[in-house]
Amino acid sequence: MERLQKVMAEAGVASRRASEKLIQTGHVQVNGQTVTTLGTKVGRHDDVQVDGVPIHREQHVYYLLNKPRGVISSAHDEKGRKTVVDLLHEDEEVTERIYPVGRLDYDTTGILLLTNDGDLANRLMHPKFEVAKTYVAKVKGIVTNDDLKRLRLGVRIDGRKTKPAKTRLKETDRHKQTSLVQLTIHEGRYHQVKRMLEAVGHPVIKLHRETYGFLNLQGLQSGEFRELRPEEVTKLKQQTR
Repeated sequence: MERLQKVMAEAGVASRRASEKLIQTGHVQVNGQTVTTLGTKVGRHDDVQVDGVPIHREQHVYYLLNKPRGVISSAHDEKGRKTVVDLLHEDEEVTERIYPVGRLDYDTTGILLLTNDGDLANRLMHPKFEVAKTYVAKVKGIVTNDDLKRLRLGVRIDGRKTKPAKTRLKETDRHKQTSLVQLTIHEGRYHQVKRMLEAVGHPVIKLHRETYGFLNLQGLQSGEFRELRPEEVTKLKQQTR
C-alpha cells in the first residue's frame, strides 16, 4: 500500500504537492468514491481516477547499466547532452518513465541503477542503509600506505570527516607516476571519491564504479544494460528495510 499522492506523482499526474491539492479539492476518486483525506493509502488493484479519468500506473522496473563516459546521470539535460535515460530508451522495449538512483559524474563510468520505483530509490540513497559502493580510480602520483590509512580512517571534506572506507592499492606505474586504487565507501556525498583522493594528494585521472551493494557488471560492456532479476530486487528491498 502506498500514499495516494505518491501513486499519482509516480503516474505523472502532477508533482506530489500538486497531487495533494487535487486530493484536498475533491478531484480524486478511489474505487468510485471521492477522497479528500491526505494520507489515504491505495494498493495496486485499487481504481484511482482524477476527475473521472483513470490514471496510468506503470509496473515497477529495475535496470542495471554499465555507464559509459560522456553521458549525464539524469533523466533530462538542459544542454541537450545525452543522458542515461536516453541510453535505455534507445531500446524500444524500455518505455517506462525511469530515472537513475544517485549519480555518476559525466566522466565517471560504471554501475548505475535506474528504476521508476521511487520508494526503493530513496531508501537505497539514504545514508542509514549504508549501501557499499566500490570504485577503482587511476590517480596522479604513487599512493603510499600512509595515504591508504588516511582514506581508511576518513578525511575532511567541507569540514566533515568521511566515514571509514576500505582501500587497496592495485598497481603503480613509476614511469608515468600514476597509481590504481580500489576504494569502497558507504556514503554518497558530492564528488566524494574524487575529493577524498585529492585530499591525500592524488587527483583522479579516471574513475570507474565496479559494484553497487552485491551487484556487479559481470557480462555487461560499456553502454550495455540488463533488467535486474526478481531475486536481486527482493534482496535490495530486504537490505533497505
